[in-house]
Amino acid sequence: MWAQERHRRIQGLLHQFKQISADDLARDLDVSRETIRRDLLELEAAGLLKRVHGGAVLPEPPSEAPFADRLQVRRKEKQAIARAAAREVKPGQVCFIDAGSTTAILAAELGKIAGLTIITNSIDVANTLNGLRQDVTTLLLGGRLHSDVPGTYGELTLSEIARFRADIALLSPVGIHPDHGATDFVLHEAEIARAMIQQSQRVLFLADHAKLGHASRVAICPCNRIDLLVTDTGADRKLLAALRRAGLGETLVAD
Repeated sequence: MWAQERHRRIQGLLHQFKQISADDLARDLDVSRETIRRDLLELEAAGLLKRVHGGAVLPEPPSEAPFADRLQVRRKEKQAIARAAAREVKPGQVCFIDAGSTTAILAAELGKIAGLTIITNSIDVANTLNGLRQDVTTLLLGGRLHSDVPGTYGELTLSEIARFRADIALLSPVGIHPDHGATDFVLHEAEIARAMIQQSQRVLFLADHAKLGHASRVAICPCNRIDLLVTDTGADRKLLAALRRAGLGETLVAD
């Protein structure tokens, strides 16, 4: 058995059983323990597993940076994206907005548009919009409070989303990938985004260039469910073309 084939087999067993011993691998692949040791070293160097005493386990996914830090990362790009996304919103529309660093910045831009109804689980968005305009209605969805991202989540939040129909959903994922679509790092944030998508006529994703081509661990939706991607001038044009081939509707590059 060639090394590449052994590596695929080792990865398959790890994804199936989460951990596996070197002795079991040697028996399964009919090779020496020394060969397995070299295979595990190579796979660990590639970040595909973590060696432990006597075998290997799947690596822990990298943690997401604290929300307060994410607000400051690529802030100029996020401000440009927010301005461009706000131009897609028409006076009087009903909008879903999820809790994210880019949508937190978007809130101030939406406060300039007359007659909006904003339905959000983001405390930052609600606080920003509160009192900006008398003709803008802001509805903060109930639910449990998150310890990092200032927002609500859980079964109550999801049931409240189902009570509304929106013209547009404005969402901020962790990543957008041609093969894996829009993804998030945390399950309950992905559930909120999926529920808002289901209840909206048009779906906009706000993602700076660093999020493109990146896939996190929880799926939100495939590319063909995204009507418009708003990104910045740092976006790779070949990657944008790949996203469109995967079914993404339109792209808007903010400058």
